[in-house]
Amino acid sequence: MSAAATKVKRRVGKYELGRTIGEGTFAKVRFAKNTETGEPVAVKILDKEKVLRHKMAEQIKREISTMKLIKHPNVVRIYEVMGSKTKVYIVLEYVTGGELFDTIANQGRMREGEARSYFQQLINAVDYCHSRGVYHRDLKPENLLLDSYGNLNVSDFGLSALSQQIKDDGLLHTTCGTPNYVAPEVLEDQGYDGAMADLWSCGVILFVLLAGYLPFEDSNLMTLYKKISNAEYTFPPWTSFPAKRLLTRILDPNPMTG
Repeated sequence: MSAAATKVKRRVGKYELGRTIGEGTFAKVRFAKNTETGEPVAVKILDKEKVLRHKMAEQIKREISTMKLIKHPNVVRIYEVMGSKTKVYIVLEYVTGGELFDTIANQGRMREGEARSYFQQLINAVDYCHSRGVYHRDLKPENLLLDSYGNLNVSDFGLSALSQQIKDDGLLHTTCGTPNYVAPEVLEDQGYDGAMADLWSCGVILFVLLAGYLPFEDSNLMTLYKKISNAEYTFPPWTSFPAKRLLTRILDPNPMTG
């Protein structure tokens, strides 16, 4: 075999990097293998220069150190963090089953029992992280992964700031991703309670599981924001009374009364 044919595989520490499985504003994610155990992992690769330019180094350090302490069956684990001159490598648990929302896209809405089971796993994960002072701030379908047993795993917990845009005032401003899942107080951009904002997003996710469509949708962004701020949505006719009661409590535009 010629030297060209035996292409050198990129290695970071004991991990052998493979194909790219995701890409975001600040990071790309590559599939990798732990050469000592053969275990598959996902490696999130951040560009140091971008991180520093957005003055995010301290925040990332803090959130990663907290995340390393978080061990919960429904939260994607962070195994270790390494750095080179230009990159930061975050080694994460690799979750195989795809996104929960692929399931909905392919099969349509869920039966209530199934939706309840996923929602409980989601709330358990979110509650556990909140109790340790970690907020997601960007809960949406792309961040809900299923493992090979069909269990829910929340990804990017504590790393959400990487996918959000930081403006000159140093605050997080959610300009990325889909605003459909974002709480009214986040859209108003006055600063907000991370726990309350996460809970609202969980409510929107539950609605989608039960209905098969988004509660708030409009092609015009301003109209969409207005619908979210006024909590203007309609339940599908098959929604049970307990589900309606729960969703009405979660999707309350006043974070103080929720």
